Order: sequence, then structure tokens, then C-alpha cells
Amino acid sequence: MSTETTRGSPAVALGTGTTVLAFVTVQLLAFAFAFGVDLPGAYALFAVASTGAVAHYRDRGTFGVAAATLGSVLLVLLALPLLMLVASQDPGIVVEKATDPAVHRALYVSVYAPMLAALLSVALGVPLALVLARGFPGQALVESLVDLPLVVPHSVAGLAVLFAYSGDGTFDWLAVTIPGEFAAFGLLFDVPLFGGFRYDFSVLGTMTGMVLAMTFVSAPFAVNAAREGFEAVDSRLQYAARTLGANRWETFRRVTAPLSVRGVLTGGVLAWARAVSEFGAVAIVAYNVDVVYPPLFGEKAETQHAPVFIFREYTTGGLDEAGAVATLLLALSVAIFLVVRSLAYDDGGWP
Repeated sequence: MSTETTRGSPAVALGTGTTVLAFVTVQLLAFAFAFGVDLPGAYALFAVASTGAVAHYRDRGTFGVAAATLGSVLLVLLALPLLMLVASQDPGIVVEKATDPAVHRALYVSVYAPMLAALLSVALGVPLALVLARGFPGQALVESLVDLPLVVPHSVAGLAVLFAYSGDGTFDWLAVTIPGEFAAFGLLFDVPLFGGFRYDFSVLGTMTGMVLAMTFVSAPFAVNAAREGFEAVDSRLQYAARTLGANRWETFRRVTAPLSVRGVLTGGVLAWARAVSEFGAVAIVAYNVDVVYPPLFGEKAETQHAPVFIFREYTTGGLDEAGAVATLLLALSVAIFLVVRSLAYDDGGWP
């Protein structure tokens, strides 16, 4: 057995999965103890120190121990607020909110609208990403425009969407009318599912506006991840396909797309996650929206995107009410994220 294989041999006796599970279990138990004695700061010190100790045990050297220790500080800064959020909730209030129809509607909108925004970002972003990956004159300008929403303040993004798509009737031609009854070819047709339906393009206080605001802030993630996926494809494989008689579409469908699908899926997941977390733009464009819940067979009711709903709960009901809803949204988002990652990747769900 080579030296590379046996390096850090004290830790080789345990499988990687077992080691990770043991480490996470110890961290959770340590946090539970620190939270129980009202010393969460002590857990932060323990987490950093234990990470450095594990790195030293695995023989990572001075530089490796220093890197792991400093990196663990950031992980603590990210994980500790989430752990404190969940651990600080009153189970009774959480159960009460979990059975509240108003919370159900807010959580439904917070899954449905971001999904539409992610699908729109991927559908329009993948072609753009492909063009960017291949290069063209003025590419730097286009890349800057794609990345601009990342630095635009969220409230500004919401106002920009309002100025662009409302007020002057520019998009009135998008109105669609489906009558409950209509005549054609001498026959009278009845559409009982709709009972008459008209869609007028409007963004202020509508689901359309919410999706557009979410798309504005999430599209850069879909475009950039897909572009990186396309750039990672070996150009020699595409060239070989062309020399064998495949046209551009066939080359894309049989070579480029299958090899870059992970980047596209990652972009979709990131776009969805970014849309779920959006507050400022949505609060300006669509603070309240009307939805049919349960879908298709429910009744129309007014609700808010969950981050907006949580803000309202905080201002009207206090920290406990808002924290309970926030915990439910966190649990739902993490569950969907893990399921999507597990289904999207064929090697256990993680790239």
C-alpha cells in the first residue's frame, strides 16, 4: 500500500461516513448541553477547537490545522444562528402555526412562486449561458448585466420591476380571455373547469409580479452555474461529434447537454433557493397576493410570501410568533433542498 493511501492512518480505521456521523453527533450533543446551561458561546469555542483537534489527529500539518480552524469559525457563524433559531422555539407555538391555514398558504406560495421563477430562469438562462460559454464580442458587457442583480439592493430591484412592467399599458397585449362558453364550427362548447377566465398582465400585488421580482434576483445564479457547466465540457468531444456528421443541435443534445446537466441543475436549485429567501423586492412588488389554496379545488385567499409573512408576524405578534413560522419555513426549505439534491445527482446527492 502506498504512502499516499496510509497517510493519516489513525483515522483510516473508521469509514468516512462513520467519522462524519460521529463528528456531527458530538457537535449536536455539545450544542444541546451548552444550550441547556445557557452557554451557547461555549459551544462556539468547542466547535472551533474540536475541528482543529480533528485536523491535527488526521495529520494535516500546521497549515492544514490552521486552515481547518479558521474555516470552522465561518461555519460556526453560519450554523449557530440556525441552531439557536430552532432550539429557542416553543413547541406549542410551532405546532399552533403548523396547523394554521394562513401559514399553509404562505408556505405554499413560498414553494410555488420560487419554483416558477427558477423554471423561468433556467428556461431563458440556459440558452444565454451557452452563448456566453462559447464567447462573442461584447461578452464582458453582457456578463456584467447578468451579474448586476447580485449587487442591486433588493428594494431597488422591486422598484425596477414596477417601473418596467406596470403603469403604462406596454404589456396589455398579454391579456388572455377564456370564456366559460364559446361557439365554434356551429357548436356550443362549455368549459366548466374555468367557468370563464381572463388574465390581465399586472405586476403590482399579483403572482406575476412576485415571480418577475424573484426571477430578477435569482436568474444570475442559473445563468452562471449553467455557463460553468458548459465551459467544463471538453471542446474536443464536441469537435469529434461535429466531424462525425452531427449538426450543432445534435452535438448539443447528445454531447454538451448530458455532460453539463449537473451545472444546469445546480443553477436551478440555487435560483429556487435564492427566490425563496427574497424579501425586499417581493415586499414592494407583491406584498399581498391572491392564491387558490388548496390548488385547483380550493378557494381564493390573500396571503404573502413566507419571508414577508414572517416580517408581518414579527411586527404584529412578536418574536415568538415570527420564530415559529421561520422554523417551519427553514424545515420545509431544507427538506426540499435535500430531496432535490438527492434526486438530481446520481452519486448520493452531492457533487
